[in-house]
Amino acid sequence: MLAEERFRKILTILQTKNSATLAELVQALDSSEATIRRDLTELDAQGLLTKVRGGAVLKKDSYFTKDQDVAVRMTVNPGEKAKIASYAASLLQPDDFVYIDAGTTTDMMIDFITQKNVTFVTNAIGHAKKLTQKGYDVYILGGKFKLSTEAIVGAEAFESLKKYNFTKGFWGVNGMNPVNGYTTPDAGEAAIKREAMKHCKEPFILADQSKFSMISSVTFADFTSAMIITDGASEELMKEYENIILA
Repeated sequence: MLAEERFRKILTILQTKNSATLAELVQALDSSEATIRRDLTELDAQGLLTKVRGGAVLKKDSYFTKDQDVAVRMTVNPGEKAKIASYAASLLQPDDFVYIDAGTTTDMMIDFITQKNVTFVTNAIGHAKKLTQKGYDVYILGGKFKLSTEAIVGAEAFESLKKYNFTKGFWGVNGMNPVNGYTTPDAGEAAIKREAMKHCKEPFILADQSKFSMISSVTFADFTSAMIITDGASEELMKEYENIILA
């Protein structure tokens, strides 16, 4: 089993139980104690759990103030992201005018798009290229290029959004919860997300379940302002909020 797969399984177990012993994780993952200890050390260093004597506990409301590079984020939860991306792509209809935010799950969504006669606007150069190669009409925002997320940000991009009215929009997120809403580390990128969402009839957040336990520096929208497409959520959240869709 690859390290990334073990990481996902460990976090899934902790998100279900909040804590797990070393012995439980060894049995659940069918791996050696030494391997699981190394995994817990790495996940603790990433801020995704707290390693304790004899096991680990889920770190609730972990704070992230910097973006990881796209290449790194592409390796995190690829199976969950593919499931979410496929569901999101299935929502598109003919003549939709769609905004697609920069992000790894939104990037994966493009691979599943088959609907014809859809026009796209994006702030991601990579997204624009993939969509154009698939034969779609694409408009890309102008402005400053941010390397770590491969997104276009800045005043020019912000102003250009004001002329658009999207039928649907799809956004990535670094963290989310009912109190803090949808969050991202960079104020400039948050401004673009916020403005684009203001001009969208049906906004969707694409996020795997791990994002529910994370908070980043800047809130760009309230929790109930968009539908959330995810691979899992707690029973409490599912009962209380009607904007969560399980892919």
